[in-house]
Amino acid sequence: MLRHFKSSILTIAAALSLFTSVAHGQNGPSQKKFDIAPIFGYMTSSDLEDSAGNDLSMSSEPHFGAALSWQESPNRQGQVLVNYVSHEFDNTSAGNSEDLDILYAHFNGVALFRQSNYISTFSFGLGGAYMDSAHESALYPSATLAFGTRYEMQSGFAVFTELRGYATVTDEDDEFFCEDQTCYAEFSNPVYFDASVSVGVAFSF
Repeated sequence: MLRHFKSSILTIAAALSLFTSVAHGQNGPSQKKFDIAPIFGYMTSSDLEDSAGNDLSMSSEPHFGAALSWQESPNRQGQVLVNYVSHEFDNTSAGNSEDLDILYAHFNGVALFRQSNYISTFSFGLGGAYMDSAHESALYPSATLAFGTRYEMQSGFAVFTELRGYATVTDEDDEFFCEDQTCYAEFSNPVYFDASVSVGVAFSF
C-alpha cells in the first residue's frame, strides 16, 4: 500500500508541475481565465471475482464531482478534476451486499475544438483513485480519458456533457476484500475500469 501511495503522489506531482508550467508559459497573470464546474452523472464499472473465480457484478451508480480549469490558450485548458462514486456488489459468502467507495482525483489536459459557441472537447489526465471497502482502503495510480461537448450559452456560463473512462492499476495481492484471512472478492484484472456519462455547468471568472 505504501508503494502505491508513493507512486501515486509522484504521478500527481509530476502532472501538476507539467500543467502549471505550461499555463504560466502560455499566459501572463492578467490573461488567466478560470472555470469551476459541478458535475453529475452515472457511472458503471468492471466486475470483481469471488473466491471461486465467478464474476461479481458491480452496480451502476450516480456519481458527483467538481472541476477547476484554467485557460492555457484559446484552444487548451489545464484542469483539476475530482469525482466520487459508491458501487455495490453482492458478498455471496456472507449473503449481504458490500460497498466500494472510490474518490478519483486527476490533473487533466483539455483540448477545445471551437465552432462558434459550440465546443467539442478531448481530455487526458493522470492522478490517483482512493478506494475504500468495508475492510481496507488504498490509493492506486489512475488515468482518465474523456470526450465531450460544451455549449457557451452566455459570457461566463456554459453547459457541457461528457463521456469519461477511468483506468486504475490495482494490486491483486492486496487483501482488499478479505476478513479473518478469508477473501470473499478480488479484482479480476490488474486494471480496474470505470466509465461515466456526465452533465455539468461551468462558471467562468
